[in-house]
Amino acid sequence: MGKGGNQGEGATEREAPMPTFSWEEIQKHNLRTDKWLVIDRKVYNITKWSSRHPGGQRVIGHYAGEDATDAFLAFHRDLDFVRKFMKPLLIGELAPEEPSQDHGKNPQIIEDFRALRKAAEDMNLFKSNHLFFLLLLAHIIVMESIAWFIIFYFGNGWIPTIITAFVLATSQAQAGWLQHDYGHLSVFKKSAWNHVVHKFIIGHLKGASANWWNHRHFQHHAKPNIFNKDPDVNMRHVFVLGESQPVEDLAWAMSYYARFFITYVPFYGILGAVLFLNFIRFLESHWFVWVTQMNHLVMEIDHEPYRDWFSSQLVATCNVEQSLFNDWFSGHLNFQIEHHLFPTMPRHNFHKVAPLVKSLCAKHGIKYQEKPLLRAMLDIIRCLKKSGELWLDAYLHK
Repeated sequence: MGKGGNQGEGATEREAPMPTFSWEEIQKHNLRTDKWLVIDRKVYNITKWSSRHPGGQRVIGHYAGEDATDAFLAFHRDLDFVRKFMKPLLIGELAPEEPSQDHGKNPQIIEDFRALRKAAEDMNLFKSNHLFFLLLLAHIIVMESIAWFIIFYFGNGWIPTIITAFVLATSQAQAGWLQHDYGHLSVFKKSAWNHVVHKFIIGHLKGASANWWNHRHFQHHAKPNIFNKDPDVNMRHVFVLGESQPVEDLAWAMSYYARFFITYVPFYGILGAVLFLNFIRFLESHWFVWVTQMNHLVMEIDHEPYRDWFSSQLVATCNVEQSLFNDWFSGHLNFQIEHHLFPTMPRHNFHKVAPLVKSLCAKHGIKYQEKPLLRAMLDIIRCLKKSGELWLDAYLHK
C-alpha cells in the first residue's frame, strides 16, 4: 500500500503530496490486468494505456513490476515528446528509503552504464550519416535492376535464373538489414520519418509487415533469450501475429508481390514466377538465420533472472569480429552487443562505442564475447548438437 508523503511548510493547499510505494508493493502489479512500472523513481500505472503503446502492449508489459528506466531510454528517440504521454499515468514515486533498482540489481553497473550512454551522446554517436543509409538503399535498388537485366538480356535459362536468384537473395538480405535500421528509429531524428521509410523497405522491397516486425522484434530486445517474453525463443506457435494488421501494412506487402510478378511473370509464367520467388526466399532464409542466430542461440536462454539492462544484454548476445565483409554481410549485426545496448544508435557508429563497452565489461568482470565469423557459425551447430543430445537423453530415460 502506498504511503502518503509529507507536505512541507509553506506548501499551498493546491499541492497534493505524492504517494510513495515500496518495491514489494510495486512488484505485485505485474499482472496482465494490473501493470505498474518505474522510470527514474517515478511509478506509473500502465494497465489501460499499454494497449495503446506504439511499440505494442507486450513489450511494455514485460517490465510490469520492475524498473524500466534503461529500457525506456534505449527504445525512445525523442524523450521530451514521449514524456508528455507519461504525465497522466503517474501515480507516485518510490519511497525515499527504497533503492532505485528492483530485485537487488547492481547499482554501480547501472550508474556506470548510464554514464557510458551519456558519453556516447556527447560523442554524437546517436547522430546518423544519412549518406551512409542512402548508399545502402541505392545498392539494393542497383541489385534489383541488375537481376532484371540479366533475365532480360540473357533469357530465362538455368544459369541466368540461378545467378539472378542469388542477386535477388542478396538484395533481399540487405533490405532486411536496412529495414531493421529504420525500424529501430536509428536513421532520422523524427520517429514518423523512420516509420514511413521502414514501411516502404519492409513492405515494398520485402513484402512483409512492419507491424508484425515491431510486435516481435521489440519484445526480443526488451527481454532477449527470456522464455515467455522473447518471441524468438518461444516456439509454441508456428506463426505469432498481432491482434490486428493495419490495411496500409497489407497494401505495402501487396505492392511488393505485384511488382515482383509484373516483372517476372513475362519470363517464367505465373507458376514459374512463384517457384522462382520461393527459391529466392529459400536462399535468403539461410543467410538470415545464420547471421541472426550466431549472436543469440549460442548464449544463455533461460527464465527471467532479473538482471540490470547492461548485464542482461551481455549474457544474451555476442559479437563477431569486424571487417568490411562481416559488417556488410551481417548488416553490422556482428556488433550485436552494442546494438542491443543502444538500439537507436546508427549501425555505422557501433565500432566507436565498442571500446567503451569493453572497458565497462572489464571493470565489472562481465564477459564480452567476440569471435571470428566461421567460429560463430560453427558454434550454432555445436549448440544444436548439445540440445539434441539433451532431448535424446530425456527421451531415452523418461
